[in-house]
Amino acid sequence: MATPVDTARPIPPPAPGSPVKTRRLRWLLPALLVIGWLVIGAIGSGYQGKLSDVVEDSNAAFLPKSAEATKVDELVARFDDSTDVPALIIFARPDGLTGADKDFITTRAAELGQFRNADLDKAGGVASRISPVIPSQDGKAAQVVVALPGDLQDKIGDVTKEIRAAVAASLPSGLSAHVTGPAGISADFSEAFGDIDGLLLWVTIAVVVVILILIYRSPLLPIIVLLSGGFALTTASMAVYFLTDADVITLNGQSQGILMVLVLGAATDYALLLVARYREELRKRENKYDAMRVSWRACLEPLLASAVTVILGLLCLLLSDLNSNKSLGPVAAIGIAAALITALTFLPAMLVLFGRGAFWPFRPMPGTEGTESKGLWARVANVVGKRPRLVGGATAVLLLGAVAFVPQFKADGLQLSDSFVTKTESIKGMEVFAQHFPAGTGMPATIVTRADRAGEVADVTRGVEGVAAVEQRPKVVDGMVVLEATLHDDPSSNTAQQAIERLRTAVHAVPGAQALVGGMTAEFLDIHDTSVRDLQVIIPVVLVVILFVLALLLRSLVAPVLLTLTVAVSYAATIGVGALVFNNVFDFANSDPSLPMLAFVFLVALGIDYNIFLMTRVREEALRIGTRRGTLKGLAVTGGVITSAGVVLAATFGALALLPMVTLVQMAFLVAFGVLLDTLIVRSLLVPAMTLQIGRKIWWPSALSRGTP
Repeated sequence: MATPVDTARPIPPPAPGSPVKTRRLRWLLPALLVIGWLVIGAIGSGYQGKLSDVVEDSNAAFLPKSAEATKVDELVARFDDSTDVPALIIFARPDGLTGADKDFITTRAAELGQFRNADLDKAGGVASRISPVIPSQDGKAAQVVVALPGDLQDKIGDVTKEIRAAVAASLPSGLSAHVTGPAGISADFSEAFGDIDGLLLWVTIAVVVVILILIYRSPLLPIIVLLSGGFALTTASMAVYFLTDADVITLNGQSQGILMVLVLGAATDYALLLVARYREELRKRENKYDAMRVSWRACLEPLLASAVTVILGLLCLLLSDLNSNKSLGPVAAIGIAAALITALTFLPAMLVLFGRGAFWPFRPMPGTEGTESKGLWARVANVVGKRPRLVGGATAVLLLGAVAFVPQFKADGLQLSDSFVTKTESIKGMEVFAQHFPAGTGMPATIVTRADRAGEVADVTRGVEGVAAVEQRPKVVDGMVVLEATLHDDPSSNTAQQAIERLRTAVHAVPGAQALVGGMTAEFLDIHDTSVRDLQVIIPVVLVVILFVLALLLRSLVAPVLLTLTVAVSYAATIGVGALVFNNVFDFANSDPSLPMLAFVFLVALGIDYNIFLMTRVREEALRIGTRRGTLKGLAVTGGVITSAGVVLAATFGALALLPMVTLVQMAFLVAFGVLLDTLIVRSLLVPAMTLQIGRKIWWPSALSRGTP
């Protein structure tokens, strides 16, 4: 029987160090954390936009020093320290150029010689950088080349746009004009990636907001979660900017876009896990501080394991010989680290300050039911528990059926004409140019050889299939000369790359010539060969790293092998589905050779995330109630949050498809589809079904493997 409370007796003031004083001080640390993050946000708010100032997108900058094309670039610099970027202007009339057309082209070329631009003027103008008018043999086209100074760097795209406007002004009816070549391509890439800071960011935020509102049905929680993601992106952007500006890493447009969606997606995923556990604990405890303390400790291990796994997987890209991939590793790893830090500091501080009010109008009150006894995922757990063999077998057959289409995945490299979702000005110009001139004109293969063997090398080069013409530069430096070989085919095509392979074989065989072959086509070939090498080296390393982290986390050897195999099969199934979609739905001509490797790193690292979230909870429950009941409860409790996290991450990566680059559209599809496959099929059905069939032995050799079934 309870003792009656004497309400008439006055309550004494709290003694120093009493619980009342402690409660008053509990809000101080969260408040200081929030203030600290507001300061960081204010300092770093502009760095996301400044990333575009340090982006580098040239092929040569991404090649390893050991690549033959890189060696040629270094040798050619001895002959001419100019880094000019040619803008190729093509005028054409299908029925043949008229006399008036020829007069117009000559006049327009002269006007271009007087073209003024503030950036160009600083680099010496264009008067001495414009070629004579070069007519085509069929009389239907003419070309003019403007050599833009490489000193313009990131301004080349803007200058090229102005030149395009000047070229297109007052064209005679029926006469077409296009500005293409390396400068035109650079302008189109610049325009394509110019949307990263604007459209991509806002669409990603809008998608996350909508999904969070649907998940929580609360107006405040989405704001808190988005603030956490925003501070993570600000922190990552600052770090990446300073490292890039100091030449520690290289940032390209692709990495910039991936950083944005990866940080927002990962930060939201981590937030969903912590918020879900906090809501669960608020149903068990009256005190919000106690609920957060238990939630934070319970989520610390899976969040750390998840982030460390992804970071280590991404850092495996440092083993890449391709500098673009090598730089993506630390860039993305910085993003994941920033997402983890905000999830463990800013987010819990905000949640504990608002308490149950953060979930308004559906406040989780003590004694209310959680998701383990009702709802969709409780029913899914029930189905898996009743028929684990059927569920596991059916999902395995489904995945292996998709894997069968992997050989149809094409990753031999994209031609420039196939790199954009829609035809750009430079692509249209290249197509017109190829109709009237050898496609390789203006972007020749560069051969550096000994001067005393130049004649022999030139003769050998003329006999190589795919070579249209050979010219020798007059300058001799250190006994070396430069030959330029014009190719018949589009310099970015596979046929042109095959010609380069034949050319290298031929000139390397000339005794004493010391001949090397470079140029744009050679760069494409070296990128392809390096990507194939990276795929063979990095995939096994990533798998070993993931196995090691999982073994430490789960104190087991069987479970890590099982989980790693499932995500590997999931990746292969995603590639198989990607082949079907790319070939038969989108009709893409090919894929970038580095795409399978990048997709592997992201899908395996991110896919293992959801298995970590599931299996750490399963292990926690198995310690109390046994492996079978723990598996089913773990699936029921984590089902909603992990599915929500997968949908958010898939949606954020899907936003990359808004950019008009085929490689980014393909990346968006593979990661989005693969994450959903991991979330809805592998983690929800296959892994729990296999765990139930293996039973407690899945925890071998830990003591848990000998505990309650």
